[in-house]
Amino acid sequence: MGLFRKKKPLLPPEDQEKVVVCIQDAESKTTGELRVFLESRCAYVDAMDRARELFAGLRMHETERRNAVLVYMAIDDQQFAIMGDEEIYKQAGGPLFWHNAAEQFKAYLKEGKLADGLCVCVNELGKALAQHFPYDPSIPHNELPDEIVFGK
Repeated sequence: MGLFRKKKPLLPPEDQEKVVVCIQDAESKTTGELRVFLESRCAYVDAMDRARELFAGLRMHETERRNAVLVYMAIDDQQFAIMGDEEIYKQAGGPLFWHNAAEQFKAYLKEGKLADGLCVCVNELGKALAQHFPYDPSIPHNELPDEIVFGK
């Protein structure tokens, strides 16, 4: 055994695959885009500030209909944020919708079920996207990658 151990992945490969399939399924019914970003620690006191930075860095505000959603989680810090671009934020019902989505995700996290929580969250967000931004073949589909983005 060496001095350095291989760092455990933030999400096991089989769970990563499960979440990506949920993202792909949700996006198949909408012109909206969903991304998941996981990292160990949040660089900010407020996870929403970090989510805003990542949203811009991932160029999520550049989707044609301004309907992208980011699910951000700092695992070791036990912080998360769900951020929707301006159009989906307004059309999904404002603060109450986003609060309810966060509470549902939080319930899974309290049980230690990160992958299941991400899937439920992605599915709920996907339903809102499909309702307000249904699939339209004239809109570029899959404007953003589906894989989970991992930070430090």
